[in-house]
Amino acid sequence: MQKYIVDVEDVGSRIDAYLSKQMDLSRSKIQTMIEEKKVWVNQNPVKSSYSVKENDVVEAEEYQEEIMDLKPEKMDLDIVYEDDDLLVVNKANGVVVHPAIGNPSGTLVNGLLYHSKNLSSINGEFRPGIVHRIDAFTTGLLVVAKNNKAHESLAKQLEEKTTYRKYVALVWGIVSADTGTIDAPIGRDLNDRKKMAVTDINSKNAVTHFKVLKRFSNTTLLELQLETGRTHQIRVHMDYIGYPIVNDPVYGRRKKIDDSGQCLHAKELGFLHPTTGEYMGFTSELPPCFCQIVEQFTNS
Repeated sequence: MQKYIVDVEDVGSRIDAYLSKQMDLSRSKIQTMIEEKKVWVNQNPVKSSYSVKENDVVEAEEYQEEIMDLKPEKMDLDIVYEDDDLLVVNKANGVVVHPAIGNPSGTLVNGLLYHSKNLSSINGEFRPGIVHRIDAFTTGLLVVAKNNKAHESLAKQLEEKTTYRKYVALVWGIVSADTGTIDAPIGRDLNDRKKMAVTDINSKNAVTHFKVLKRFSNTTLLELQLETGRTHQIRVHMDYIGYPIVNDPVYGRRKKIDDSGQCLHAKELGFLHPTTGEYMGFTSELPPCFCQIVEQFTNS
């Protein structure tokens, strides 16, 4: 980790320009580091456009040059819908959505590149087609754009909160309220930069609605609807109110039952088709790994 204190002469400089000078790296490389949350100012992640202030404490991870060779890979993708503009994938447990340094292969993107020659380029070379993500150990539906026009339309719907997304989760504890809303901002955890947390510091608003589907002896099956789409939103919100996701390796606070992945499934997805304007709705059944854990509590 490299640490810098901003002098008065650098006040007002963009953080990417400031670090480019300090670390002798191109601004594009610095911007990549910022996007990957490898740069912090006063212990908070920032955007590339952030203007530094006198005595700001800037921290940056050591830059490691690593060339990723993104290759198509034959994968058994569960594609539930496809046309010239988009496809909807039912993602399996353990599959990372896109490659990154140290994890260049075996991702959904590698499989998509083998399946289709046409994917949008808006999110860059290593995220072709990717409009939104779900965690590696979360299963279920996500939409992929096959051209930039479709990508822009789908991304706008996500930004304007008109996309319909419903999840099912098994959480520890008995949720007493039949329905509820969690309205709590989410940002980077100040004590662990790899985690997210409910915080008022450098955060974004986050809203999750929930409904109880079934109560067991010490767990509850919930249906959750996202109003916003922050990183790890459901996992963070449920942990925040004291009902962490069963089998969550990061926010679970309890011993994992097995290695089959956290009990969180993106069950329903809806949006307006970017070309026809028609409403498209999709549903995915709970995967076997999720059902087997639920069954343990059903029979307990």
